[in-house]
Amino acid sequence: MKNYLEIFRNTGALLDGHFVLTSGRHSALYFQCAKVMQYPEHLLNFSKNIMDHFLDTSIDTVISPAVGGIVIGTEVGRRMNKKTIFAERENGEMTLRRGFSVEKGEKFLVVEDVITTGGSVKEVMSLIESFGGIVVGVGVIVDRSNGKVILHENQFSIVPLEVKSYNEDEIPESLKKILIQKPGSRSLK
Repeated sequence: MKNYLEIFRNTGALLDGHFVLTSGRHSALYFQCAKVMQYPEHLLNFSKNIMDHFLDTSIDTVISPAVGGIVIGTEVGRRMNKKTIFAERENGEMTLRRGFSVEKGEKFLVVEDVITTGGSVKEVMSLIESFGGIVVGVGVIVDRSNGKVILHENQFSIVPLEVKSYNEDEIPESLKKILIQKPGSRSLK
């Protein structure tokens, strides 16, 4: 795992500061996976790890939540030779746009870059199931909960580690002194 953290640090993808995460929680660390995914060798490495885990799983389609999961999801789908789509927010709700659809009985692998609470992945899973699709697995690059957030029985993360995050009312004084950044893809109210 240390090697993976070094990759994130060396590519400028592991940031220190005071961040409001997509989940709304506060943290002193932020994983900006887009910065590491810009390097083909890392994109290939991370996508191969996820693909290898799910090789024996029957999958029709790979789906990712926009925006963070799109790059890794697309590469996993390409390597597995599977159709690849993404879900995105419209008026605050996760939805399918751009002509994407889910067929009844279609088997989906959900791929995401980082989870803290798993909120975006849960929304994508619910969306798939609302159309009669079947979620057969969840693949993640970084699981900030260190395996505490269980989204699916067939769940895999490359980098499981515990990164402290805080609700608004429990932010430590040392973190309160740092200017807040909101780098996530979901706009917060």
